[in-house]
Amino acid sequence: MPGRHFLFVPGPTNVPDRIQRAMMVAMADHRSSRFPELSKPIFAALKELFQCREGEAFIFCATGTGAWEAALTNTLSPGDRVLAPRIGQFSHLWIDMMERLGLNVQVLDCEWGTGAPEARIEEALRADKERLIKGVMIVHNETTTGVTSDLRAVRLAMDAANHPALLYVDAVSSLASIDLRFSEWRVDVCVAGSQKGLMMPAGLGLLCVSPAALAASRNAGLKRVFFDFGDMLRTNPGGYFPYTPSIPLLHGLREALSMLKEEGLAAVFHRHARLAAGVREAVEAWGLELCAKAPRWYSNTVSTVMVPPGKDGARVVDIAFRKYDLALGAGLSRLAGKAFRIGHLGDLNELMLAGALAGTEMALADSGIEITEGSGVGAAQTYWRTGITAAERRGERLVANA
Repeated sequence: MPGRHFLFVPGPTNVPDRIQRAMMVAMADHRSSRFPELSKPIFAALKELFQCREGEAFIFCATGTGAWEAALTNTLSPGDRVLAPRIGQFSHLWIDMMERLGLNVQVLDCEWGTGAPEARIEEALRADKERLIKGVMIVHNETTTGVTSDLRAVRLAMDAANHPALLYVDAVSSLASIDLRFSEWRVDVCVAGSQKGLMMPAGLGLLCVSPAALAASRNAGLKRVFFDFGDMLRTNPGGYFPYTPSIPLLHGLREALSMLKEEGLAAVFHRHARLAAGVREAVEAWGLELCAKAPRWYSNTVSTVMVPPGKDGARVVDIAFRKYDLALGAGLSRLAGKAFRIGHLGDLNELMLAGALAGTEMALADSGIEITEGSGVGAAQTYWRTGITAAERRGERLVANA
């Protein structure tokens, strides 16, 4: 099909030309005396991205799932109890990994469309009189449902319970897109991947680890080899890895971190918030609803859109892909066929997103879902031009008519 493919899933995201060029490098000796010139600045820049003042950043040749496993196996022992809200498919998969690794998972099942329940977390920690819970496991941004949890509120709940558990955070679809303050919110282990906000191909599992978590790693009893922090701690300070790293991906990561620093983290977060708000305006104009149950949960990286009863969200996704070369995210697990997802993170701007919304409108109409064509695109355009939502405009008219 002529023209560019429109990739608007919640990951992988578009890889900018600048990063693609940076990855077109000849292979080099990863044990040479020059290799640390590439690697050392990356570790420092990663800590800045996580907003980490103390602790260590690690880079594994893996996906976010590998980073999950590294986080767990390096800091916990068989039979350890952990507390994990289940708010969507990815939190469910993390729980499944914990159980398969031999951890005792205390699950807090939540309504899909809501985030981590701070009050229930505090209650569970207060009830743990023997302090058996070793970790609280939070998916910061649940891409299944388009929900972002309030990490600061979770930390405050843990403090209110005066509990020593470590705070583990899955930031796979939030890092470099949604504000995440590792040190300020006293996160202990945070995991991410290269293929979302960092605008790269999949292949790098990233972690940021607090001094408390590093201390826990010295006595952790779960088995690990490839993912061992100890091997990294022995080689990373000199700028090296305990095995062969992906040199092209490291060059790409260096360029991605440079691009984010040039834009400025505050501007990156603001851009994602602005673009996401435009998508939400489009969804309202279509007469559809988000899976997220309240504005406090709205994600700035993905919107999960519910289709009307009797309609098939999977058909919307298939028509968009086959007819318009637009990739939208499918509804996952219990949302299969009931929703579709619009990813709006990474390297994108208003015009790119307007094109995706136009394609979504055509796929919605083709699938038999009644919308006014142009309504969503127009609503998003109005918001991006003015910064005023439809709800705010309605409120202004009500005041004017009073």
